[in-house]
Amino acid sequence: MKSIRLAIALVGASFLSISSAARGVTLDTLLQITLEKNPAIQQAKAHLEEAAGQRLVLRSIMWPDAKLRVPAGVQGGHRAGESGTKGFGFVHGSFTQALFNAAIPPSRRRGDVDVLIAQQQLNVSVVEQLHAARQAFYDALYNRTLQSIRQDQRRRLEENAVSQKDRYEAGLIDRSAFTGATVQARELDSQIESAHRAYAEARLKLAEAMGRDLGPEATLPDPEGELTFTPMIVDLNSETATAMERRADLKLARLFVRAANEDLRIIEAGYYPAVEARISGEYIPVTGIHREGTSRRTDDISSQIRA
Repeated sequence: MKSIRLAIALVGASFLSISSAARGVTLDTLLQITLEKNPAIQQAKAHLEEAAGQRLVLRSIMWPDAKLRVPAGVQGGHRAGESGTKGFGFVHGSFTQALFNAAIPPSRRRGDVDVLIAQQQLNVSVVEQLHAARQAFYDALYNRTLQSIRQDQRRRLEENAVSQKDRYEAGLIDRSAFTGATVQARELDSQIESAHRAYAEARLKLAEAMGRDLGPEATLPDPEGELTFTPMIVDLNSETATAMERRADLKLARLFVRAANEDLRIIEAGYYPAVEARISGEYIPVTGIHREGTSRRTDDISSQIRA
């Protein structure tokens, strides 16, 4: 069985010593705020709501369809037996219910898969954004510590350079020793600047993960704590099997395959006949008008229904 020994930065009660500071952000606070306010996570939540609505649209193919129209208006002028301006209107309604449609089962499953896809996309976004926030937190602590260490080293080397200068001026050493001490001190300048830039970049990533305003007056968060390293033994075979089973992005890929299969079944359903029941009717008021085939006004008939 293969195993790999790694040194991983862990955060917890036994691995991270949290220091008290006037302002800053701890890892727990960072993850909580990222989960609540991260833009990518918020967008994934919106897509989940959209998928729920799309599922209703896909399922509507099996629901009854009822329609009701009420055309109305005003007519004027003089005609035989009628005078003045009058209103008119009638009602037309229809009811349709699918009895057989081969697209109904795959449409229902496709709607369910859409919701599952949106849920997994949310899970993927949460995993990615929390990992990015945690990584930025570690990077900030690491580069801040590295900058501090390099500054201490430079301070000691500068003290050594001053000492070598005094000895050189006293004639105790040659110029090469003094020059070498000065060069060693100056070599750390670029390393300190690099660590400082990396620390600033990590703080910017923290602000992005937390969904903070990044305007000109924005205040970037400072991580609280100190990094310590501890060795861990990771079993490659078991971790690979666990990743294949639990990773959200792999689950998402499988759902995309299911969705494609359901889309194929919906397309194939178009080759099968569909059977539906349809009922329609009209309601036409006829009070005070002439019935067809007679010249007598019908004041006793108030309306007419046809279906």
